[in-house]
Amino acid sequence: MQTPLSELAIRHLTTDDLLACADLSEDRGWPREEHKWGLLLAAGTGYGIDDPEGKGLVTACVLTRYETGLTAIGMVLVAERHSRQGVGRRLMKQVLNEVGSTPVTLHATPNGKPLYEELGFATTGRAEMVRGHFTASGPQPQVATRPATAEDLPALLRLDNEVFGLDRTHMITRLPAFADQLRVAEDDGVLTGYAAAWPNMATQVVGPLIARDTETAKALIASLAEGTDRPLRTDIDVRHEELLTWVKECGLAPVAFHAVMTLGLPELPGDWTRRFAPLTVAAG
Repeated sequence: MQTPLSELAIRHLTTDDLLACADLSEDRGWPREEHKWGLLLAAGTGYGIDDPEGKGLVTACVLTRYETGLTAIGMVLVAERHSRQGVGRRLMKQVLNEVGSTPVTLHATPNGKPLYEELGFATTGRAEMVRGHFTASGPQPQVATRPATAEDLPALLRLDNEVFGLDRTHMITRLPAFADQLRVAEDDGVLTGYAAAWPNMATQVVGPLIARDTETAKALIASLAEGTDRPLRTDIDVRHEELLTWVKECGLAPVAFHAVMTLGLPELPGDWTRRFAPLTVAAG
């Protein structure tokens, strides 16, 4: 007799579950994104339910914790054959119970937003995904950038902590191995911005993107584009209207919007004016 979904055990996922997670993504029509899954499962905590018939995972998600100040929830997926049976709600309730009083954030698709609102999340922001081959258009930014070196890491971490508002050393120190490119901007020896481009299926995702101002953000994107022949993809905070207009003029087309949602805090910590794009929406 098959065990009811409501009684199936929720367990921790590890990097050994990477392919099962990628299969689950594919089952729902998402890209497999094995490279991203690998980062999230290594740096965060995965949760999932095994299919009792041995058909992979019923559902999964990943939590990325930033001290006790914030937890990001991402990659919330339910297998198509088990959708609309309450299993996603059950998983979310379980992980929120484990998070306890720590504030939580996530990026919601239109399909997922009603569930998150039911669980108490509120929309506190919006991000727009853009994608395409970057082609320089009009006057180009004059801010100089260069490849990051090992010597830049302490300053880069200080800048990231200041802008993000919390320590995410456990994520940022993985960038040199995770990303194909990591570039910085500086002014008179002071780091003013940095950005990474990492492989995700057929695209290069630009993120994180942290910069002193829009011109610095433009320069970092343009320099990353020069280092790849793949289309770029990134998720930009919609409040950065000038940057969004510019990347669209340079060939990146709108793909989708995500609602930035929070539970337990009115808005994300840090300085949004210098935070242009996340490392990945799955990690906040």
